[in-house]
Amino acid sequence: MFNKSFRSKIIFPTLIVLTVLVVVLIISFSSKFLYYNNSIINETINANINSIKFYLNTSKNNSKTAAISMAFNINSIKAIKERDRDEILRIFTPMPDLYRITYYTICDNAGIVLARTYQPELFGDSILNQQNVQDALDGKVGSYFESGTEIKVAVRTGAPVYDADGALIGVVSAGVRFDLDSEVDELKNLLNSELTVFYGDTRIATTIKQNGQRAKATALEPAIAKIVIDDRQEYFGNEDIFGTEYRAFYTPLLNAKNEAFATFSLGIPLEKLKNASNVLVRDGIIIGVIGLSISIILLLVIISSISKPLVMLAKDMDNVACGTLHVNTNIKSDDEVGLLNKSLHGAVNIIYKLIEDITATIAEHKKGNIDYFLDTEVFPGDYKTLADNIVTLASVGMKDQLTKLPNRHSFDNRLNLEWQRAIREKTALSILLIDVDRFKNYNDSYGHQQGDVALQTVAGVFAQSLNRAVDFAARWGGEEFVVLLPGTTADGALKVAEKIRAKVENMMVPCADEGAAKVTVSLGVNTQMPTSNSLTSDFISKADEALYRAKKAGRNRIVQDR
Repeated sequence: MFNKSFRSKIIFPTLIVLTVLVVVLIISFSSKFLYYNNSIINETINANINSIKFYLNTSKNNSKTAAISMAFNINSIKAIKERDRDEILRIFTPMPDLYRITYYTICDNAGIVLARTYQPELFGDSILNQQNVQDALDGKVGSYFESGTEIKVAVRTGAPVYDADGALIGVVSAGVRFDLDSEVDELKNLLNSELTVFYGDTRIATTIKQNGQRAKATALEPAIAKIVIDDRQEYFGNEDIFGTEYRAFYTPLLNAKNEAFATFSLGIPLEKLKNASNVLVRDGIIIGVIGLSISIILLLVIISSISKPLVMLAKDMDNVACGTLHVNTNIKSDDEVGLLNKSLHGAVNIIYKLIEDITATIAEHKKGNIDYFLDTEVFPGDYKTLADNIVTLASVGMKDQLTKLPNRHSFDNRLNLEWQRAIREKTALSILLIDVDRFKNYNDSYGHQQGDVALQTVAGVFAQSLNRAVDFAARWGGEEFVVLLPGTTADGALKVAEKIRAKVENMMVPCADEGAAKVTVSLGVNTQMPTSNSLTSDFISKADEALYRAKKAGRNRIVQDR
């Protein structure tokens, strides 16, 4: 039982301080939660804005990949040269799903449509008015946000098609449509936001509804239209749309003439979030009052002698929770408080060890050493599970899961490292770009599963052919591989390339060629003395050009850039 002096000097002042503190916390909680809720809304829409921009950029990249890939497809070149519309449709119709685009349009070298995958019954008209087609007919690959007669808003890429003699015979144009309700519906499900596509200042596709119907053919608010369409600027702010307040974002889509011919917008309705905010603030007040009452009752039965170490431990735990792993409290007692202090120090030490090992793993991966991983066996319980998951994630992020070779990201890290090293040491750096010959035919003949086996077998050749620890092989993508040879001259690179080519040729792996039992590869080789003014992109590009010449010259051969 506490005596009167103890109550008056410690308990009662503490109760008063606690009461004031809880009141202040409730007020602070209410204001901070309102601020936090507004921040969450902004963070959510900012994340969605980044997602929309990524989606638009990805759509453009997909259209470019789709156009270029089919422009170099042997079967499509043959069909276009022969103006065989049925064969063109047969080849191109399944391709949009493969490349994650919407449609293909194929025209001849005069810009006359040979076939469309989205409206196969329409052909014979001219699409010379499309900038991507004009670029392709000039021998360039061009990607643009464009409008057409049938498709109002899309990103399109045109790629020139050449026959075996190098003559321009047509254009493959690949596009991703944005003016479909299905597209905005899919984005809404992904982002949990309302999406709208405007053609000019008119809604052409939207998830926003007015009187139970999609609010299509309705106009963009004039003040926003001036900013987005006339001034070609993005707009971000609150907007009343058909009686509902939204936090909204608008971004213009600029065509080849730098005109804002269309607009992409997303919005988050604020009503539900505000209602949820009010409920949470109310509940916070109720919980605070209840907590205060409980605290007063508990405080009357707590021994003041344990308050100080507990406060110290609480401060240390709060620091740990906020990311500061500096634990200053060191309680020597063997009671529950001492055990808690011991457990806290143990947990902090484990977290320190985990952070150090993760940092070391990241540093090694940046050097291109993707086989370096932290030792998960040194961590107990859930920490081991976390470490195992980190190792798994790192492996997925740095290795190609099919061939177990380093992936493109790992190669980029290693190239940057070796590039800077070559500049410092003034040594040569060689690169081999390797492509499995006629791999599409192989897949068509034996199936994708056997194709995967062939890729794994080819990948195994690199371990047999690269003898130095600094040599680095990675999967470039698809049926392409890349090898980096630091400190290797052009002659040395050719020897390594020939070794790889010969070993692959001698492998007994099923091939698409009738009567053959071999897979072959073509190699493009480039050697360079990197300088501070040279670019890795040019380094790779020259090897890619050499690979193209090797393929064009008949495959199963090596071409070195000179």
